[in-house]
Amino acid sequence: MWDDLPGLRRFVTPDGRIEVRVTPKAARNRLVVDEHGALRAYVTAAPEQGKATRAVAEMLAKALAVPKTRVVLARGAVSRDKSFRLLE
Repeated sequence: MWDDLPGLRRFVTPDGRIEVRVTPKAARNRLVVDEHGALRAYVTAAPEQGKATRAVAEMLAKALAVPKTRVVLARGAVSRDKSFRLLE
């Protein structure tokens, strides 16, 4: 899912934000770096009632080896471009 992302923490800004472009209803869940060096999340969840957003938050938490409760949405609830905050 994220084996091709060594150093995923490099996407975490000093203030604890992670910017992600989300593609819902994908064939499988995965995190990738696109051709521009940006982090992209593909999730199988549909973009309804926050399902895709929750799936991305869970995937980020697992990839960063932190509890799910530490990854919260900061911006972009209804947008494909989301900003998550990594809590202390």
